Amino acid sequence: MKEEEVNRCQIQEWYPRFKSDSIKTMIHELPESFIEYLIDDNGPFLLPLSIDDNDALPNRIHKPEEEEDFEVSEGSEDESEQPAPPPSFPELEMKIKESIKALGGSIFPKLNWSAPKDAAWISSTGNLCCNSFSEVAILLRASDSLVHDLCHVYDSCSDKTVSRPPKFFLALRKWYSSLRPEMEFRCFVRNGILLGVSQREVTGFYPALVEKKDELITIIQRFFICKVKGKFESESYTFDIYVTKDDRVKLLDFNPWGAFTLPLLFTWEELEVDSNEEGDHLEFRLVESQCGVRPGLKTAVPYDYLDTSPGSGWNEFLKKADEELGQQIRSPQAGA
Repeated sequence: MKEEEVNRCQIQEWYPRFKSDSIKTMIHELPESFIEYLIDDNGPFLLPLSIDDNDALPNRIHKPEEEEDFEVSEGSEDESEQPAPPPSFPELEMKIKESIKALGGSIFPKLNWSAPKDAAWISSTGNLCCNSFSEVAILLRASDSLVHDLCHVYDSCSDKTVSRPPKFFLALRKWYSSLRPEMEFRCFVRNGILLGVSQREVTGFYPALVEKKDELITIIQRFFICKVKGKFESESYTFDIYVTKDDRVKLLDFNPWGAFTLPLLFTWEELEVDSNEEGDHLEFRLVESQCGVRPGLKTAVPYDYLDTSPGSGWNEFLKKADEELGQQIRSPQAGA
């Protein structure tokens, strides 16, 4: 993998050219002071001061075990003992507030490459839906996985020269509460050929999806040929799509081939073998029975940023899951 291949997958790079086939998104460059705020692990968990009282959440996440570390004894004149004031980003807050309004009042946030999916637990709704700057800030600040974007995104590059991009961007994407997770798919392109498609939500079995499999293959192939092929500069990559109820396709994301991109119902070894075979046969994989469900992939870590390299914990877990799945399918009781 090359740095330029990773850079092409940044949302601020690909979205302007594909926005007519994607979901509505507004993108803002982030000030370096906000990046420093996101990666600062010192002291208590502070939220930025809001310029709008109606938008504000409590500025400090209450952790009783930390209180004695930040209490100031009566009469102390040592300013170094005073807790740091909450940060403030009024210009960024105003831009985000205006964008949220323009996008219908609800959005979900994403940095250059990834969304803070691992922080959904801290949201009052249990998902990434945000209606204010404070809600965006708490998701970004609480996410450990965004450290990948901020510090480690080029670690798998053979020509790595930098540890981070020169600028970071915040993408605010319109929130649709009616989206069905089973209709999201990951498409694998190798040397310009669409080799495989995998269901993204692999923690559940959806019988209606299996019945529509042939139709979905046609829809996805047509979208790739008409909208993506030859328009995205990399030869090998993945892209994520959503198929609507009326069979329209919305482009959600691009990811690099291999490395930190999760292959879902495939393995990278299988995809590499397929790419070396003659022909352009497309393999479409769905969870086709209850035995095929992969509950282990319902994780708090964003799908695209798990370490699945050889020898990693997730690599071993996925191998074991594949072995257990094979045993279940071969078992005489599997169809019972």
